[in-house]
Amino acid sequence: MEAGFSVLIGLFFAVGVYLMLSRHIVHILIGITILGNAVNMLIFTAGRLTREVPPVIPPDLYVPAGATANPLPQALVLTAIVISFSFFAFLLVLAFRTYQELGTDDVNEMRVAEPKGEALPPQGY
Repeated sequence: MEAGFSVLIGLFFAVGVYLMLSRHIVHILIGITILGNAVNMLIFTAGRLTREVPPVIPPDLYVPAGATANPLPQALVLTAIVISFSFFAFLLVLAFRTYQELGTDDVNEMRVAEPKGEALPPQGY
């Protein structure tokens, strides 16, 4: 099962990087989201995919009786999902405001330092 997830994670990384190389800001945001999901899947897969008993220790024992699921990757992924969602929401609002101000979502058109039709800045003192 880990081999299948490894291929899927590699595909997610490839699609995320491909979209991040796009000229449109929305494609870049979707690429960042897919890349974040690929990292989450990588962390989750690194914690071993097993269907074992939950990590609950009975009151009469000091250690688990058998093999249990590892709770640390699950907690890390859950935290990363919340952080990546808030990061995506912030970037989406930032991209929307940029589109409202500049009227384009093409990053090459956003690189112009001086807007067209305005006077040049002072060249000296």
